Formats: sequence, structure tokens, C-alpha cells
Amino acid sequence: MSTSSRYPFTAIVGQDDLRLALLLNAVSPAVGGVLVRGEKGTAKSTAVRALAALLPPVRTVEGCRFSCDPAAPDPGCPDGPHPADGPGGERAARMVELPVGASEDRLVGALDIERALAEGVKAFEPGLLADAHRGILYVDEVNLLHDHLIDLLLDAAAMGASYVEREGVSVRHAARFLLVGTMNPEEGELRPQLLDRFGLTVEVAASREPDQRVEVVRRRLAFEDDPAAFAGRWSGEEAELRARVAAARALLPRVRLGDGALRRIAAVCAAFEVDGMRGDLVMARTATALAAWAGRTEVAVEDVRRAALLALPHRRRRNPFDAPGLDEEKLDEVLRDAAADDPEDEPPTPPEGRAPEGPADGDDDGPGRDGGGGGQPDPGDGAGDGSGGLPPQRTEDSGAPAPEDAPEALTGAEPGESGGGTPRPGSAEQQAVAAGEPFRTKVLSVPGLGAGAAGRRSRARTEHGRTTGATRPEGALTKLHLTATVRAAAPHQRARGRSGRGLVVRRDDLRQATREGREGNLVLFVVDASGSMAARKRMGAVKGAVLSLLLDAYQRRDKVGLVTFRGREAEVALPPTSSVDAAAARLQALPTGGRTPLAAGLLKAHDVLRVERLRDATRRPLLVVVTDGRATGGPEPVALAARAARLHAAEATASVVVDCETGPVRLGLAGELARELRGTAVTLDELRAEALTGLVKDVTDHPRARRAA
Repeated sequence: MSTSSRYPFTAIVGQDDLRLALLLNAVSPAVGGVLVRGEKGTAKSTAVRALAALLPPVRTVEGCRFSCDPAAPDPGCPDGPHPADGPGGERAARMVELPVGASEDRLVGALDIERALAEGVKAFEPGLLADAHRGILYVDEVNLLHDHLIDLLLDAAAMGASYVEREGVSVRHAARFLLVGTMNPEEGELRPQLLDRFGLTVEVAASREPDQRVEVVRRRLAFEDDPAAFAGRWSGEEAELRARVAAARALLPRVRLGDGALRRIAAVCAAFEVDGMRGDLVMARTATALAAWAGRTEVAVEDVRRAALLALPHRRRRNPFDAPGLDEEKLDEVLRDAAADDPEDEPPTPPEGRAPEGPADGDDDGPGRDGGGGGQPDPGDGAGDGSGGLPPQRTEDSGAPAPEDAPEALTGAEPGESGGGTPRPGSAEQQAVAAGEPFRTKVLSVPGLGAGAAGRRSRARTEHGRTTGATRPEGALTKLHLTATVRAAAPHQRARGRSGRGLVVRRDDLRQATREGREGNLVLFVVDASGSMAARKRMGAVKGAVLSLLLDAYQRRDKVGLVTFRGREAEVALPPTSSVDAAAARLQALPTGGRTPLAAGLLKAHDVLRVERLRDATRRPLLVVVTDGRATGGPEPVALAARAARLHAAEATASVVVDCETGPVRLGLAGELARELRGTAVTLDELRAEALTGLVKDVTDHPRARRAA
């Protein structure tokens, strides 16, 4: 992509935290990369692509596919050895994009196993990690990337090298890059272990100020009309910012991180109960980069505070239902207490809603541009304006993330039902009740052997897992089954004229290993929200149970969906998604009341599963019906519910009925529903892990399950 076809970094309106985090990583790649979280259409990708134009050019060894520096070539480079100060050239820093559907070989590179076995040649085709060396590796929708690929790229980012090993043949090459990942939380979360591996995280949201939105649209339309002319109008500001990045990089080694700053960093991480020491290290590197960016050689209190706001929020998230963020009042209190222990340092006194004022020198903001945002401050500018020394913008965002839209309450009491006075179960809509405390559940798995997306729930054929057999490769060989290959080649050695110790191997002898692991499923919850479920204690327990199953689905990499039924109809409260926290939010706001249209709920679930099978035929569903089994409303409600259940049974949909019936007298209707579904019934008490000893066995021992296996 040419520079003129990129949207200029300095033309981006607002998004101060995003721009600052990217620039700090450009100044000090050791910060560890940036994770950008935000709703769609908030300039996440635009900002990342624009950053590449601000990086200094890269000198490379001529002909080296791994971008070795002529002044210090990698001694282990697969294209080496390179002579020191050998011939070289210069090119722009690359921005390499990792697609969500990329394979492991596309990421780390591919070894030609056939040539390695037959010819003894170590033939290696570089992957995206090699292409991104000394540049930017951009992963859009990083939360949708397979976990093992995320582990590989984060390991490479941490070690500065990539290792590729296939059946005893290994290759290593340098892989130092600026890692940037973007994601929309509505599509699912990263697990906390992976969140911690990103140095900084930024929450972005579209501005709610009309003037700023107008300016965003105006600039974007101007860019689309004539990209080259638009880029030319911002070329001066781009050059100034590029020079400032280079100056901050040069200043960085001279920045001093004093004991006082280190104590503040340690105090903040301890006060916010940050696990491990990575948070302390990232804060230290970020504070040092902030000082260099402001043109200072000493880390100040405002640098520590700003570093905490960028480096810690995502490290405090323990499960998908925790909202990311940092209490700024508590942060200021901790910094003041730390300063009180060190009388030589002054405590921070930030104005409300702003970061502490930076040094007074070098506040020339430079010329502006229509709509603001054009001028660049001198390197001496501090972070005192709350923007980390970024260019001032006339339509500057307030910096506070816009509140998310509250999930819609599911209403719909039947006509004629009174909402006044004390509501009675079954007669009127009840107020939403809080969920009970989540608990650990036993695994509910789909019987048989699937081939869906990698996960941790049901058995499946996968790229990673235990080896169960061998087969002829249909395409490129990726996982060699060495024993099977030797067995295939051994009978032909005399005919092939073997004379030495080596084995003569041909393409037809190669065998691909087949492996079995675990897959993620589509867990569709069908929740009864009718009046018969309206008893406050019962509904609280039901919500707690569903939250527990949602947490389990998050840990097992499932997609989840939520169908609710009450009154006269059923509703898809949440279409299938990877965002279990969205499902939890809808569940928490769910009121109860009205009749029990059980058939409508099962039919709605059938429609959802039918559409999802068309979208992703390999992801197998697990239907979880949460009800007491009652069916009321309309003619023959029980018979209708039974016929709807038999639709799911006819398609062999794995199902579990969570029986919510309580009290000394039980009708056993949920058990009858489970039999119609050809599934399993389990009570709320049995759902707990310590009580649910035989449920998985019951599900997989069902006659239909045995036939599917």
C-alpha cells in the first residue's frame, strides 16, 4: 500500500488514547504491543495502517528474506550467514496483516517435509512473522483467531524470534515487530491469559458530539474523493510527527527511571491486585516511553499515572463478566500515598478529569488546520493536557467512553394482565431479579466425533491433539506421521535401489497424522421466563445456573445464543455469538411473567439452529432448555410442545433439560420434555460439578448418541 493511499495519522479526529498508545509502541516496541477494543467503525484499522507511514525506513541485507540489518545481521538467519556491513538497501517499514482464517504454516512459515526426508534439504518458506520483522504485525478481530495461533504470535513477540519445528527439523529466525490487535467485544472476549500478553489496551468509542462526527465524515469523504491530494494537505504534519517519533526513539536510552517512579509503579500494581510481574514491567517501559515522547530524560509522576491507565485495565479482568477499567480516584490516592512515603517527590495533583500538567517548556502547538488536529507540538510538550502530548484538535473527544446501550428488557405481558400492586406469579410481568452466585458446572458435551472449530467441549478431529491414526495427505503435508511413512516406504527400498543407510522416500509414501482434540459448540439456551418461573428465589437460582453455564461456555470457546419465551411468544434475546458477556447482560435484565408458550420457545430455537447450520455446518449445536416443563396458552399446549420437541429429536440435536421445578410435589414435566427431545434431564442441584457425576455418561450412553459415534 503506497503512502498516498493511506489515511494520514494526523488527520484522525479524536481517539487520543488510541493514537498515544500506538505512538508509544512506535517509540519503544518493548512496551509489548497494543490491543484496541471498541465498537465497529471507530477508526481502529485506519489508525493502525496510518501508523506504518510514521515509522523510520528499514535498512536490510540485499536478498535476505528475513530483513536482516546490514549493521548487525542475525547469526542464525536461514538465508545467512551474512557478512557484517555487507551490501544492503533501504525500504519502508512494513505493515503485515494476519487474516483470521490463517493457518499455522502461513503465520510461522512452512518446512518442506518431503524434501527434508527425501533429500536432506532444509527448505523453508517464510511466513508472516518473517515479513513483519522490524515492522508492524496487525491482527484484526484478534479475538476470533484460534488460540494456538495467538499463543504462537505472542510467544514470537515476547522472544523476538520464531521457531518452526517439524519432526526433528527446526528453523529459527528473528521476529521483532510492533504487535497491534483490534477487536469488537460484542463478538467475544480474549481469555485473561492472552489479554495479559498485550502491553497496552485502549477502549475506543465513536464520539457523541455532533460537531466532531461532522468533521470525521468531512475528512473521510475528502480522502475518498482524492486520496493523494488529501494526503498532500497533511504531509507537513506527518513529517513533523515522523521526526518526533525518531527524536523520541533517540532520546529513549537516556531516560532515567528513578527509584521513586519504580516504587509508585509497584504500589499501583499491588493496590490493584495485578497478577504476576508483567504489569509492573509494562508500566515501567510505558512511563519511560512517555517521558521520551515528552522530550524529558526523567520519568515524572504524570508518566506513571498515564502508564497505569494504559497498561492495567485489561490485567484486572478475571472473567468475561468483569467490566474492564481502572478507578482513577483510587489510582490518584495510591500515587499520593506512595509520594508521602518518599518526601523528595511531590504527590500528583491532577485536575478533575485530566492528567497532571506536564512541564511548561515547549508548548508551541504549531499551526492548526480546519477542523483542528493538524498542528503538532514540539518534543518538549508534556502530557499535561490529558492527551499525552498529541496534537490539539478542535473537535477533540472528551476521552470518556460512551456508555454502552443497556440491553433491552424483554417485556410483553399478555393483554388484560394488571401491572399494578404486588405482581402475582403467572399473572403479570415481574421485575427482573438478580442472578444467584455462579458455580462450577460439569461438562455437557455433544456425543459423537465432530470436526468443528477448535475449542474445549466435545470430541473432534482437529489439527492439534493426540494422534489417532494416519492417512494420505490430500494437499500439502502439515502433520507428518513418521511411523506410518516409514512403514509405507520400507517395502520398496530394494526396488528403489537403496544402497546406503538412508531411507528412500517418495511422495506417495508420506502419511498425514490424524488427530483428535476438542471442538467448540453452539450452546443455545432456551429459557422459560413465564409466570410459573416468577418466584423470586427460583428465578434467581435459574439465572445463576445459566450464568454458570455461560462461564463454562466462555472457557470452552463456544458460541452461545439465548431464546426466551413468556406471554404469548418466544424471542431471540441474543443471536448466536462468541460474546458470552452479552448473553449474561441480556439474562440479567430478563423479567418474568405471563403464560408459558413452551412450544413457541422450542420452535424458535429450531429456526435459530436451522439458520446456523447453513452458516456453519461444522459447528455442532447443544440445546439447553431451562424450564419447569409446564406449557400453557393456546389450544393443546402440551401436545404442541411435544411435537416441537420431536423436531429437534428428528435432527439428532444433542439436548439437556435443566429441570427448575421445586417443592415437595413435582409433576415431572421437564423429564417428559427431555424424553421427547431424546436428551437428558438434570435438576438445578444436579447441575453443580460436585453433584453432577454421571450426566456426561448419561448423555453419551444414549442409544442415539452411540449410533452417532
